[in-house]
Amino acid sequence: MTLDEIANELVAGCRENRTTPNLDKLYAPDATSVEAVDMGGGRSVQGLDALKGKHAWWDENFEVLGGSISDPMPHGDDRFAVIFEMQAKNLKSGEIEDMKEVAVYHVSGGKIVREEFFYNA
Repeated sequence: MTLDEIANELVAGCRENRTTPNLDKLYAPDATSVEAVDMGGGRSVQGLDALKGKHAWWDENFEVLGGSISDPMPHGDDRFAVIFEMQAKNLKSGEIEDMKEVAVYHVSGGKIVREEFFYNA
């Protein structure tokens, strides 16, 4: 897949709640995911199983109540960024949070090899 195809499919999958199924389609088997801060399990995980675990953790702990996802913003032929804005409910505390983050995706060999998330913690 080209950078634009990957970027557009990632955004479409996020908008259509196909994020987890897209992991196998869009990510390299050894892809790395890096958070802005350590949320208790380290800032970085590597491999599809670890990325799937992050998605499962999110789904178990948060309900997205609304928000928006920008169109992808390419940077050269190997990166793109997406802005996520959402309102999410913490399922354990009941607290509702407004969240905003920038995600930068690095692409090589037709797959996402690294994702980095930037946000205020």
